[in-house]
Amino acid sequence: MTGRTITALINEKSQSFPQGTTLAQLAKDFLPAADVLIVNGFLEDQAYVVKDRDRVVLIQKGRTPSDGELETLLVARHSPGIHERVRKAVVGIAGLGGLGSAVAISLARTGMGRLILADYDVVEPSNLNRQQYLIKHLGMAKTEALRELLAEINPYVEVTTVKLKLDPQNIPGVFRPADIIVECFDDAMAKSMLLGSVRESLPQTYLILASGLAGYGDSNSIRTWRMGERTFVVGDLKSPAEPGHGLMAPRVGIAAHHQANLVISLLMSPEKTWDETDDILDKPI
Repeated sequence: MTGRTITALINEKSQSFPQGTTLAQLAKDFLPAADVLIVNGFLEDQAYVVKDRDRVVLIQKGRTPSDGELETLLVARHSPGIHERVRKAVVGIAGLGGLGSAVAISLARTGMGRLILADYDVVEPSNLNRQQYLIKHLGMAKTEALRELLAEINPYVEVTTVKLKLDPQNIPGVFRPADIIVECFDDAMAKSMLLGSVRESLPQTYLILASGLAGYGDSNSIRTWRMGERTFVVGDLKSPAEPGHGLMAPRVGIAAHHQANLVISLLMSPEKTWDETDDILDKPI
């Protein structure tokens, strides 16, 4: 070691120590029983030499962390800078079925600051083939069932539930706080209604739609498209749910995670997201 002192975050607390200190030495000083050593979101070897301003997370398997530690450990594998941005964001989800429940869980795992969850329906048995609910949730309002699930995954996400049928009159009030709205309806008329309402009443809000995700077709046909200045659509644009062509967990899940990933991309770097999506402008959905 040299005589110079450097500073790094150790489990989100700023600590100073001599330059040349290894992860093994840090663990010995701060959490001797640590067996998961993460630096800037990446698992590192004990011999790694910690650099100035590194973000180090030390985890002991089998140990229940305190409430003060848990939020830090939940997002330890994020790329640097992600959590600071997403924890300030508000995302609205319209419809809590196969898409919406999966999007909400993915964003909760990412540490989103606030989720606004809107749906008027209850969980019924045919939902369980693709939606994230459990048998114990049958008969519960989807808003409350999903709130319960999210609390078990990441209790630090603020969850606002709105149990009502969305229409052009109530959409602005429900989603006005949102930076991004994710459309997760099954019905084409409802999709168009939400698109029109957001463009008219919330023109500065990003909207992520979905179209064409039924069946069990080619996974790689699910893509992200740009429809306008702040509107995107995820899907293959040609595989609607219809008789003989139902909705199933794998392909719905692919589309849901495209939507959730687009949320993160827009929050972190909207200009880059714009460049990387195919432009379909106002092609009908």
